[in-house]
Amino acid sequence: MDITSAVVTGAASGIGRALAGRLRAAGARLVLADLDAAGLASVAAELDGQAVPTDVSDAGAMDALAAAAPGVDLVCLNAGIVGKDVGVPWEVGAADWDHVFAVNVGGVVNGLRAFVPRLLESGRPGHILITASLAGLVTFPAGGAYAPSKHAVVAIAEQAAQALAGTPIGVTLLCPALVRSGMSPEGEDPADIADNALAAVRAGAFTVVPDVWSGEIVRRAQRLATGAQPELPTPAP
Repeated sequence: MDITSAVVTGAASGIGRALAGRLRAAGARLVLADLDAAGLASVAAELDGQAVPTDVSDAGAMDALAAAAPGVDLVCLNAGIVGKDVGVPWEVGAADWDHVFAVNVGGVVNGLRAFVPRLLESGRPGHILITASLAGLVTFPAGGAYAPSKHAVVAIAEQAAQALAGTPIGVTLLCPALVRSGMSPEGEDPADIADNALAAVRAGAFTVVPDVWSGEIVRRAQRLATGAQPELPTPAP
């Protein structure tokens, strides 16, 4: 698809910033959103984009973001947080569960609610790129509320793709492993993740997953289907 205009949430750093950079290099007009107003302003100035400071967990703020981006072709619902408690479920405080789900899940739901009706009304081809995580496709014993929130994002993306089948609006689900970002100093280069994601958008692919983890994703599904006990996920050598 031809991307002439794009919205990116979580654009001040990490994958969001990389997506914005790649899209601008391809000639797209940018509407960039993040809760970090200073970081967002810096990226927007660098990429000649429009900065709209946005709390994605606020439905009204996401509706205002959509109103600021008429005629958008690509909506990247990318914003997310890890949370401060990263232990096993019973070690995570109630406030952290609420906050992580409000941002990671609420941000996607609010984005879909704000943008999908506008995209459909336009009658033009469009696409929604939703950033989840490998942690939403395989399960580790710890990680706090982050992994369960990303499992929910995977389900929401599947629901959206099914509901939008037969319309001009496509959906792509990005599920990277560890990425260098504000969340982690280690992992894959965000620029590589952005390249893979945008290639999938242009190809109309639904899921983007690391090749070395695809076998483990299949094995997890088999264990769930057969009643076998969960096992610690491992990538291919």
